[in-house]
Amino acid sequence: QVQLAESGGGLVQTGGTLRLSCAASGFPFSSTNMGWFRQAPGKERERVAGINWSGTVTDYADFVKGRFTISRDNAKNTVYLQMNSLKPEDTAVYYCKATNTNNYWGKGTLVTVSS
Repeated sequence: QVQLAESGGGLVQTGGTLRLSCAASGFPFSSTNMGWFRQAPGKERERVAGINWSGTVTDYADFVKGRFTISRDNAKNTVYLQMNSLKPEDTAVYYCKATNTNNYWGKGTLVTVSS
């Protein structure tokens, strides 16, 4: 059974930091590309960052470059999103995604940034 469990969301002030985690199970994590997406109320889900299976290639949406860092620990089957210098517009539900033959999604974790 494929499972993706996000954690680490919460309420922070503008300029604050959060570290999101996504614990994965039920598929070959170490050979699977991973990503973080987010969705704010009334908006489409958008891609935040991606990381390849080995962690050697990462990519970021322009609106988080220089502020967010995606990483993974294949020994722990976990992908992370370090979020620094948070802004109110970062407020959204953040989802973990696994990309393989099929695409798998976590249930999301809420990040709220107050102004």
